[in-house]
Amino acid sequence: MEQNKLTLIHSEHPLSDLKGVGPKSIGYLNELGIYSIEDILLKLPYAYDDETAMDIHSVSDGEKVTLIGEVYTPPSIAHFGRKKSKISFHMMVNEVAVRVEFFNQLYIKQHIEIGALVKITGKFNLKKQILSGTKFQKVSVDLDVNQPIFQPKYSLKGLIKNATYKKMVHDALNKAIVHPLLPVELKEKYKLWDLDQCLAILHQPTNNVDLKQARRSFAFIELFLFQLKMRLLHKKEHGVQIRSKINYNIDEVKQFIKTLPFELTDAQKQVVNEIFRDMHSDMRMNRLLQGDVGSGKTVVAAICMYALKTCGLQSALMVPTEILAEQHATSLSELFGDRANIALLTSSVKGKKRALILEQLVQGEIDILVGTHALISDPIVFKDLRLVITDEQHRFGVNQRKLLREKGPDSNVLFMTATPIPRTLAISVFGEMDVSMIKHMPKGRKPIITTWAKHQEIESIIQMAKVEISKGRQMYVICPLIEASEKLDVQNAVEIYEYYQQRFGNERVGLLHGKMKPIEKDAIMMQFANHELDILVSTTVVEVGVNVPNATLMAIYDADRFGLSTLHQLRGRVGRSEHQSYCVLISNPESETGIERMNIMTSTTDGFVLSEKDLEMRGPGDFFGVKQSGLPDFKVANIVEDYRMLEVARDEASSLILNGAIDLEENKILKQHILNDIVAYQTN
Repeated sequence: MEQNKLTLIHSEHPLSDLKGVGPKSIGYLNELGIYSIEDILLKLPYAYDDETAMDIHSVSDGEKVTLIGEVYTPPSIAHFGRKKSKISFHMMVNEVAVRVEFFNQLYIKQHIEIGALVKITGKFNLKKQILSGTKFQKVSVDLDVNQPIFQPKYSLKGLIKNATYKKMVHDALNKAIVHPLLPVELKEKYKLWDLDQCLAILHQPTNNVDLKQARRSFAFIELFLFQLKMRLLHKKEHGVQIRSKINYNIDEVKQFIKTLPFELTDAQKQVVNEIFRDMHSDMRMNRLLQGDVGSGKTVVAAICMYALKTCGLQSALMVPTEILAEQHATSLSELFGDRANIALLTSSVKGKKRALILEQLVQGEIDILVGTHALISDPIVFKDLRLVITDEQHRFGVNQRKLLREKGPDSNVLFMTATPIPRTLAISVFGEMDVSMIKHMPKGRKPIITTWAKHQEIESIIQMAKVEISKGRQMYVICPLIEASEKLDVQNAVEIYEYYQQRFGNERVGLLHGKMKPIEKDAIMMQFANHELDILVSTTVVEVGVNVPNATLMAIYDADRFGLSTLHQLRGRVGRSEHQSYCVLISNPESETGIERMNIMTSTTDGFVLSEKDLEMRGPGDFFGVKQSGLPDFKVANIVEDYRMLEVARDEASSLILNGAIDLEENKILKQHILNDIVAYQTN
């Protein structure tokens, strides 16, 4: 599903109506994903060649230039090698004699006439005054040589020539009707062009000023359309009126909070209040809770679930793995004691035990159900589910989250993530939700000391490990690959596992990787959690894993090959107790980017700072798999560079919807585009 497709262009003409487009060309266009006039116009150039005529006195040696001059010698032809040739002539450019050479382009000869004005693009040899031409063009004497000329370049995979495609685009522009989109007041307020003018200039720019304006306007249109969809989704999700407010017993909740073994941080208190206000409203909650690793999101969730229990209502907590579900069920049972009935439901729970849980759910005897995606399977029915929480929500598809929410028609929804998401990305991907943040760590947690070591310094890391293990602590060792690769010169998990076994003994070192079966992974993680292993060698599958407070040391091999957010998530596996924890980044980076990553990681432990840096370095398309989270692959807009425009588009979309200025019933084309994309987004 192309989230960014602007279905606002209409044409009665099929591709075959375009000049020079036959069955063969249509086949090539189809290979490029082009099936209509609209598709042709929305395939924008990826770059432009600037063929503006230059002053020969200002060009540099070896520079690609465009020169205009008068031919003053006849062409000469030389043949050499097999089927190789060179045609050369001289032209006068601003009283400077320039020798022009074209290789293997004999057809140019018929266009070279003494006295003719020609425009040549090519590479200039300043010392020899030779222009090695790549493009030849005869021009008229009344040509404005200062007029910029931009030649669009399209990504065509070698199937169609650029010049041929340009002709198709020119014909398509004449055969298409591009509908107006932006409200007049927005165009005037921000001095924007509408879609038709943008497309004409983006495909056929005549000067740099217009090109910049077309790109700016098109980017705003993309961001505005997306934010309009997000705001309509937000209105749809939040506009659902529920049967009754959640009248929790605040005194019982306060008493429960007093029994917690720690004091809530100010950020936790604020988030609890925000969620309670939502739940006490007569509109359904749809909120995202962001919190760095170890910031205390689970405790916030527990307080909210306990609040529902005080008024006889049910909650569900869905997590991505069985081992994480077991951990949550255990920690919640420890927090609640006999105050609440908690059940665990995963694919491993079968037979009579499963049947009993399902029966108790229907009867309302279970207050809180914790589980994996098994929670959304059809047979599960709740008596009165009013709060649905998903942890590490980006690991579930939009449709999975929707199915769980529908288990209780009046249910409030809380999504939690330990992946810090920059504001610029959060308002795009999760624009249909309200966002809460926990930025501060609980009291008593010590910052993880992060250092950077080269591969040849491994012995010092081994000594660190021995010291920590002698204290009764444990260690994670993270590797980027499972097995050796000829393509990447990186350490691999199997080799490193065997090395640590040699240094620490076979019985105290475990191996965990993505090719293992789930039951095998869970068994290894449980051994590590129970301190049956001192060292766990693993790939990034531990990025979201069980809580092992006793682990105080992490070594990450070839750390420069991971993104900042992944490194931070991995680092968050340690530092989960009052003991000082350490993270060692083992890396010999060969690129400036790799060195920069190491310097950033050793300078801060703030996940939100790192997420901003990661977004800048990697771009939005690669950030924690945002493709599956609904972020469009914008054609022109860039949410990192255009974040101010993104926020303006969001504010304007919100204002227009709130004030009723966008009448979707009147604008049928816009309504179809927006609503179709909303349906696709929800069922992605």
